[in-house]
Amino acid sequence: MSYLPAYKLSPLGDSALLVDFGNIISRPVNDTVISLFKKIQSTPVEGMTEVVPGYSSLAVYYDVLRLRGKIEDGQTVFQFMKDKISVLLQEEFKPVADTETNMVKIPVCYEKEFATDLEWMSSQLRISTEEIIRLHTSNVYHVFMLGFLPGFAYMGEVDEKIMIPRKQQPVQVAAGSVGIAGKQTGVYPLISPGGWQIIGRTPVNMFNKNEKEPTLVKTGDSIQFYSITKDEFENIKSRHS
Repeated sequence: MSYLPAYKLSPLGDSALLVDFGNIISRPVNDTVISLFKKIQSTPVEGMTEVVPGYSSLAVYYDVLRLRGKIEDGQTVFQFMKDKISVLLQEEFKPVADTETNMVKIPVCYEKEFATDLEWMSSQLRISTEEIIRLHTSNVYHVFMLGFLPGFAYMGEVDEKIMIPRKQQPVQVAAGSVGIAGKQTGVYPLISPGGWQIIGRTPVNMFNKNEKEPTLVKTGDSIQFYSITKDEFENIKSRHS
């Protein structure tokens, strides 16, 4: 039986339930969330419509109208789902460490025109831009969750030497921009306002609504960035356009 950290079940609006392991960023807790996500996906609870993993929580959405005909007098739909999920949480599940993880390597051009905040970061952190790039590309990142924009992956953790706060005010950010905020790094899949410190840009599409799998990466994936030149950026971009 795999160890399950302490959790709380609570309503999320009127048609969802939240399995909450606490407001923390923790790889072991996130591994548990992903394991449960995969288990519930493979053995869905009656009336469930969607399950969405977060950093340290799991949201289970359900069809209220469909379930009202299933519940006993005096019982709420939330209580019905809570009982079902509680039983499922007591069952054995396969730890994420025992499952195959997907490694995705993402090319990034760190040249000045794409790295609008790299020199500022260098001055703030008192390390060279080359060292920031080296540290950013030397780590393998874990995708904790997807959110904010379709295909936006929250990845961590960056080396403590390149941890930096997000901007105080969001600015317009180009699609493919690679940023850092605190312990996290990520790629903007679409043009969007954003507050992360931008250190480069990738030419690959992080999100394509026309694909069967619209997002390049998924929760639980392992990510490694590698540096490319401007010419390589343009060549890859032309193949993906």
